[in-house]
Parts: sequence; structure tokens; C-alpha cells
Amino acid sequence: MAHDAGDGGGELPPPAKKKSPAEEEAEKRRKKLTPGSLMKSIIRSGSGDATPAEGDQVILHCTTRTMDGIIVNSTRREHGGKGIPLRFVLGKSKMILGFAEGFPTMLKGEIAMFKMQPKIHYAEDDCPVAAPDGFPKDDELQFEIEMLDFFKAKVVAEDLGVVKKIVEEGKGWETPREPYEITARITARTADGKEIIPSKEEAYFFTIGKSEVPKGLEMGIGTMARKEKAIIFVSSAYLTKSSLMPQLEGLEEVHFYVELVQFIQVRDMLGDGRLIKRRVVDGKGEFPMDCPLHDSLLRVHYKGMLLDELKSVFYDTRADNDGKPLEFCSGEGLVPEGFEMCVRLMLPGEKSIVTCPPDFAYDKFPRPANVPEGAHVQWEIELLGFEMPKDWTGLTFEQIMDEADKIKNTGNRLFKEGKFELAKAKYDKVLREYNHVHPHDDEEGKIFANSRSSLHLNVAFCYQKMGEYRKSIETCNKVLDANPVHVKALYRRGTSFMLLGEFDDAKNDFEKMITVDKSSEPDATAALLKLKQKEQEAEKKARKQFKGLFDKKPGEISEVGVESEGGKDAGGARGSDDATSADRGANTMDSPTREPEYALEEERPGLLGRLWPSARRIFSSLGMNRCTIL
Repeated sequence: MAHDAGDGGGELPPPAKKKSPAEEEAEKRRKKLTPGSLMKSIIRSGSGDATPAEGDQVILHCTTRTMDGIIVNSTRREHGGKGIPLRFVLGKSKMILGFAEGFPTMLKGEIAMFKMQPKIHYAEDDCPVAAPDGFPKDDELQFEIEMLDFFKAKVVAEDLGVVKKIVEEGKGWETPREPYEITARITARTADGKEIIPSKEEAYFFTIGKSEVPKGLEMGIGTMARKEKAIIFVSSAYLTKSSLMPQLEGLEEVHFYVELVQFIQVRDMLGDGRLIKRRVVDGKGEFPMDCPLHDSLLRVHYKGMLLDELKSVFYDTRADNDGKPLEFCSGEGLVPEGFEMCVRLMLPGEKSIVTCPPDFAYDKFPRPANVPEGAHVQWEIELLGFEMPKDWTGLTFEQIMDEADKIKNTGNRLFKEGKFELAKAKYDKVLREYNHVHPHDDEEGKIFANSRSSLHLNVAFCYQKMGEYRKSIETCNKVLDANPVHVKALYRRGTSFMLLGEFDDAKNDFEKMITVDKSSEPDATAALLKLKQKEQEAEKKARKQFKGLFDKKPGEISEVGVESEGGKDAGGARGSDDATSADRGANTMDSPTREPEYALEEERPGLLGRLWPSARRIFSSLGMNRCTIL
């Protein structure tokens, strides 16, 4: 007897798992099966007890006959076919309903006859596959199926044109990609078993992305780990001409048998081929989890060479540094940008060769005397090891604030060196850590709030220097939301409004400074004077831009943006002027004599600073966009 949910006090059954669209479609099709519409008889028993499951690739021969025994279609050569077996991936390939229901019942090596009514094969309503030309789709038919093989498939191409079978698992989880250098043993056969690349002892060497092997093979190898062995099934659409296979005529499908012997990690760090890191000796650990992605204390040996005919060595730590390695803190701009970007992606013990363009080498960094301007360089780098930054867990409030000051002071140094993105990353690091800091009393709360406001204002100043004035305003708002009368935040926001050309908002902020703090009147007055000059410049530019617009007679067309001074159009002049204005505004705020209290937020030595003086730097999480490669 059935019981409703209230009977017996039993627990309610767990909610049914939501079905995927594919599962819903399969269930909908399955309802079309009626008694007698799909019949199976076994001609030859298979081996084992495993049957194909969803996600498996099945490989089979199929011969289709009428009920009178006349063959209408076959994959077998003896029945007029090409001898090429069919491949399907259960749950992904489009196929007739009888196949979708029949294949999962078969064992490996089994031969079975399936009798299907028309509605179960090609005459099915909304059948996902079309019948071959002249096919008797409205007749009841018999499909003789030989299940040659089935296995869990790795679908490489969504259209199933490239599918992989793992024969032997590889080591690690790193897989190659462009422009990695590959060493692999490769043999190949056609789908009907004809050998086209014979087996040989020596391995084949190629670079991914250079069309040295067919596209489908390259795609399949891109999913393999070191030492993995696999069969990669590639259809004709992915068989592109290459040095490995220059002749492709008549090939509908190729099965590649691949052993991935080794691959060398080669990384195009900028995506334009200028900064290339090539790993020549593997390090220890798993890439990239064991790399110094976060700011760390790094120890490296390196040799620097000019990319000239002689490959002149300009520095070698083993010869020029008393044999001692170079130690530096990443994230602080202490080495050329290209050098640091590559070291962050190295494993301990790894050796890599880095080729670097001048703008990421020494053209924007203190240049050694024997390195000419504009020089392309090559570094041979060995990462000996690295130390991770200190964990703040368990530190007292005073210790946390001291560590925060060290990072902030590093950010201030980077700012003064013009490395605004690096400086911002330092301030952002401390602000992220502050999300987990909880002062215990009002005094600590005051120190903490002041420090956080100071960091936000420094971030806003970095944005201003980088020309991102809207983000600078948003950051100032974080300070003003907590303290609407914060004079420095009003000044910084007002300056950003002015640089954006939003003069009314800028004026409101500068005037409010005087209202909330009389001591700020000289600075606010100077800012208002500068604002008035900016407004006059803008009005003058607007008059020049629209000059003559309404001087034409009725019916004549006037153009806006006629050439202005210097032969540039108004748009170009405006962009140039905005940039100049930004520089002027930033320089004014930098001035150590005019506006010291509104420049970069430095730590003044107060009670906390005297009790816990800074001793050494600690290192923050990676925050530089160019280093976020993965």
C-alpha cells in the first residue's frame, strides 16, 4: 500500500538530481521505444563482463541488411565498404536511437544482430543523423554490429574530430602548449590498419605551433603528460600538411600511436615573441604550484650575455660576485622586469635561458657599463631556492602594524622610483591582509583606521599617476565614506576630478577642505587657482574648436574639429593637453615644498614606530598584472 509523506514519520527522500539537457533528451528519445521495436540476438559472444558507458568511445563494424538479407550498407570491405570501422563517443556523438540503446549492452569482441523498426533508426521523428542516399529508411532493418573495442575517451575537439585513448598514464599534470619543444616517438596507421609512419627507435623532435605535425596530432599531444602513451584518433578535417606527413591524399582518418618522451617548457611571456623563457633543466616540484609566484626572497645564479655575434658576457655571478648567488626580493623592482617575470615561473633547481628585449631588460633599469642602450640580452638563470613571505597568523597587533609599515615603506620607495604598478601592488597587499585584522580596543582601532586610510590614499595617488582618474576617485570614496571630512582624501579626489575635467565636483571638494579644516586653506586656495586656470584653458579650447560653427549661411554645413594650433585636429590636441595636465597635476602633488602633507602618505615615526622599529622587508602576494601569466 502506498503511503504519503506524512505516514510513518519517515525521512523524506533526497531531492532528485537535476538532469542535464543531454540526459533529458536521451530520456525523451527512450520513450519512443515500444515492445518489439528493438530486438537483439547474439551471433558471437564477447569477452569479460564490462560494457560501454557514457563517455566511452566505441569502435565497431556495421553491416545493414533488409529483412530479406540484402546488404544496403556496410563498413566491411568484403561487403563493399571501405574497411574503416565506425567511431562513436557515447553521450556525445549523434547516432540513431537503436545504436544509442544497443551499444551499451555489448561486450568487447561481441557480434550481435539488432532488428529495428523504422522509428528506431533513420525514420525517427527529429532523427539527429541523416540517412545515406537511397537508404530504405522506412523499412524494418537488421544491423549486424561487431564491437571491436571501447574505452574511456578524452575528447580533444568538440566535434569529435580528435579523440585520445590513454594507453599508459604519464607523470605529473603539466601538459605542453605553444611554443613548447616536444620529443616523442610517433607511429601512425590508417583507420583500416595500414601503416603510414613506421615504428623506429629514435624519437621525433618538433615545436608546438610551427605546423611541424598535423594539427589534430598537435592538439592531442597538448593533452598529454610526460612519459604518457596514447592513441590519438584524428579525422581528415584535422590532418593538415606538415614535415611529418607531407602526403595526405586519400586519408579519411589516422590513428597516431604516441609516447611523449619529454617536453621543454618554452614560454612566450609577452605573447609577441620578444621575451622568451626556455627551460633547459627541470626543477623540483609541480609547475606552477611550487614556483615563487608570490613575492619572495629569491636566490639565483645567472650569466648575462649580449645577443651579438660574440654573445659577449657582461656579468656572471659565479665569476663577478665571488661565486655568491644574487639574492633579491621580488616585487620590489630590484632586477629588470623581464628577469623577474621569468624567475617567478621557475621551480627550485630549474635552469632556464631567457631572451629579453631592451625595454624589459636594461633600457628601463640601471644599465651595466658594458651593456649598450637598446641591447637585446640573454640570461642563463638557475633558481637555487626562495623563501616565502612571513605569515601574519599569530602576530600581535603591534607586530602586524610593524610588518605593514615595512611593506608600505617598500611601496613608497617604488613610487618615488616611478614604479607605480609595483607600488600599488604593495599597498593592495597590506589592504588585503587588513581584512583579517581585528583591533581589540579604541586605541588600536584608531591606529588601524588611520593606516588603512593612508594606504587607500596611496593607492589613489598611484591610480592618478597611471592616468586612471576614475579609479582614483573610487578609492578616495572609500576613505570619505568612513570619514566625510578627511582633508587629504578631499584634496586627492578633487585633483582627480580636475584632471578628468569635472570642474564643479573638483571645486566642491577644494571648498569643502576650507570648511572642515582652516589650516588647509592655503593648499585649497592654490588648488582652486589651478582649477580656474584649467577651466579657462578648457573654455579657450572649446571656443577654438567650435569657431565658425554658426558662421555659415543657411543650408551650408560646418565641421567641428577644424585644425587648431600646430596643425593637429581638436581631438588630438585635447588628448595631448589632457596628458600634459595629468603630469602637471601629479607633479604639483609630488612637490616636497609646496604640498608635503598631500603628497605620498609616508609613515611618520610615532609611538608605535619608536617602540617597534622596522628591521627588514617582508614580501607581499603577486599583484603586478604583467606577472600574472597563468
